[in-house]
Amino acid sequence: MSEPAVHVDTTSQVSPYEQIRAQLAALIVSGRLTEGERLPTVRQLAADLGLAPGTVARAYRELEAAELIRTRRGAGTRVAAPPPGPTRPDPGQLATLARDFTASARALGADPEAVLDAVREALEERP
Repeated sequence: MSEPAVHVDTTSQVSPYEQIRAQLAALIVSGRLTEGERLPTVRQLAADLGLAPGTVARAYRELEAAELIRTRRGAGTRVAAPPPGPTRPDPGQLATLARDFTASARALGADPEAVLDAVREALEERP
């Protein structure tokens, strides 16, 4: 990742670490970040986003707990291998992504119908 694939809206009601976690999780789950791809160091991403390293470290810890990334001394932080077998979405993770999206959409001033329209349009798109 040469430039940050995530952006933090400091005016959002969603905490910065959660914005980072949700955006990276979405990039990984969607396949835009692939297995083995190296993520910026905590310090580098924090500097790029103008945040404290602890904020980025918390996001990385949660992504590691969700087995989306792995950190190895000397090898950095990389996107983890997808789980073997057919993937079924984790209901808790799906609910978190939905909450993240709706919170961000509401922060932009979107009403419920606009949020649903955006989801419908996204579902119709195929990667």
